[in-house]
Amino acid sequence: QVQLVESGGGSAQTGGSLTLSCTTSPYTWNGYCMAWFRRVEGKEREPVARIWIAPGTPYYVDSVRGRFTLSQDDAKSTLHLQMHNLKPDDSAMYYCAARYGYCNGFKDFQSWGQGTPVTVST
Repeated sequence: QVQLVESGGGSAQTGGSLTLSCTTSPYTWNGYCMAWFRRVEGKEREPVARIWIAPGTPYYVDSVRGRFTLSQDDAKSTLHLQMHNLKPDDSAMYYCAARYGYCNGFKDFQSWGQGTPVTVST
């Protein structure tokens, strides 16, 4: 199982920006599919964005496309999620996830981080 450590969560106002980071081991970076999910308490976890660290083309769900951007720092084995034009609906616990190999949509992720909270106020 891959160790994932998220950071960067916090509070922002509507229209603001935050950047989340997910750091893993250099031994478990290349060839992995990395993704961000989020979950609001009482609701099911939902996917946000994913990328195959090969490198690959990022994919974003409709609700965040155009506002969120994935970027990878290969030297630090870190995946960043830059979030712009934040909305209150973006408030959630954000989780980083990893699976070895191609991205199979948002399925079959074996490793998860502890989560980092994001709160967007009006």
